[in-house]
Amino acid sequence: MSAPSAPEAAEPAGSSILPQAVQDALSPMLNPPERDPNLPHDLSPMGMFVAADWVVKAVMIGLAFASVVTWTVLVAKVLELLGAMQRAQSGIRRVEAAANLPSALASAGNRRDPVSRMIRAAAAEYDRSAPALDQAGDSGVKERVDSHLDRIEAIAGRRMSRGTGVLATIGSTAPFVGLFGTVWGIMNSFIGISQAQTTNLAVVAPGIAEALLATAIGLVAAIPAVVIYNVFARAITGYRLRLANAAAGVKRLVSRDLDFRGTVSRTEV
Repeated sequence: MSAPSAPEAAEPAGSSILPQAVQDALSPMLNPPERDPNLPHDLSPMGMFVAADWVVKAVMIGLAFASVVTWTVLVAKVLELLGAMQRAQSGIRRVEAAANLPSALASAGNRRDPVSRMIRAAAAEYDRSAPALDQAGDSGVKERVDSHLDRIEAIAGRRMSRGTGVLATIGSTAPFVGLFGTVWGIMNSFIGISQAQTTNLAVVAPGIAEALLATAIGLVAAIPAVVIYNVFARAITGYRLRLANAAAGVKRLVSRDLDFRGTVSRTEV
């Protein structure tokens, strides 16, 4: 009787019933290569900032500061514009309600807003010119009043425009500053490629991502600055229009008082 045949060799451990082609396709996902400890692991914005070159870091910090300045100017100028608009509109109502220049002067009181300054300047010029009105006529006093009102209007508009110039500067320069940081970072990436003697994307990508982050921050700083600047430009134009309306009302009061100076005493309110 013959001896029993030796059992067949056991199937190698870890073998799979999947075809070899499928195993080869899934191998990179099932058995990923070990990560190079020299490559950056954190590609979040903060991680890229920490790993960036010192020049790129300086660019990012400068752009972040510019963005803070933009939003600070927004809050400050919105509050300033709202208050100035309300005071200008209140002054226009006082001028329109006044029957003559002395009554408008009385309603202005001790207010320091531009419309009140216009009323006081017009009244002071009228009083200084009153002795010569009969001999010189009223064209000279009207011209001098116009000059006073134009100066007050121009100074008030200029004061309201303060702070908006920095928004134009940030909006026009921030993209180029961010681009400078990007160019510098990409140059460092190419230098790293040369030193590592490899074009592996895993080696190149982190440096390029850090560089592009500078451009992204530049756009984040520039776009709001441009939008806010345009909004303020329109709002300040509207404020100057209100001042112009107030100045026109004061001129009408002066002209009316000049026409009635022989029949109505200017001391009446």
